Amino acid sequence: MTATRAERPSLLIFDWDGTLMDSVALICRCLEAAFAYAGLPGRSLADYRSIIGLGLGDALARLAPEADERARSRILEGYRRCYFAADLEDTPLFPGVEDSLKSLRESGFTLAVATGKARRGLDRALDAHPSLRPLFAATRCADESRSKPHPQMLMEILAATGRKASEAWMIGDTVHDVAMARAAGMAALGVSCGVDDVHTLEREGAFAVLSGPAQLPDFIART
Repeated sequence: MTATRAERPSLLIFDWDGTLMDSVALICRCLEAAFAYAGLPGRSLADYRSIIGLGLGDALARLAPEADERARSRILEGYRRCYFAADLEDTPLFPGVEDSLKSLRESGFTLAVATGKARRGLDRALDAHPSLRPLFAATRCADESRSKPHPQMLMEILAATGRKASEAWMIGDTVHDVAMARAAGMAALGVSCGVDDVHTLEREGAFAVLSGPAQLPDFIART
């Protein structure tokens, strides 16, 4: 695969879970609890990790293709019960995220979020970190658009910010983020602090992979 790279972006679009917030372990724990709540056999940790970034509906279609509508509704209910009962202090932002985002915004970059979270979940996370909310010019969630890897969220963000795909980077920790960016004709920059490793992200088409989002201001300065 040939990675698509914008020489220097004006728009930076971030995934949330595993990219800005250290929430992968909580998501896996809640998926395990959700299957137990629905009375179904659990899946492996690798299976749970593989669907992080997708909307819950698409995630369950992959994790439990044999489940009927009633069973999937129970899994969804169990997941939401676990997630919204969790203390978000257990899912902090990755080190340096807040300072890095503020630095990028002050340097003139437009920031946005494209996440597999539902709007309710993203709003809860932003409410826990209120200084971040005004930094983002646009946010899109899987329950109000198409789930990754479909590019609809990115296309809506481009329209909302008046940018072209060639002027933007998608920053994320999963192959779903990279695939979404490629489908939109957008450069994908990986971070290895979440789900997928450097090799996997580069193989899928990320033009570079950082260890975490705090590296981004320096990385862009060298671009």
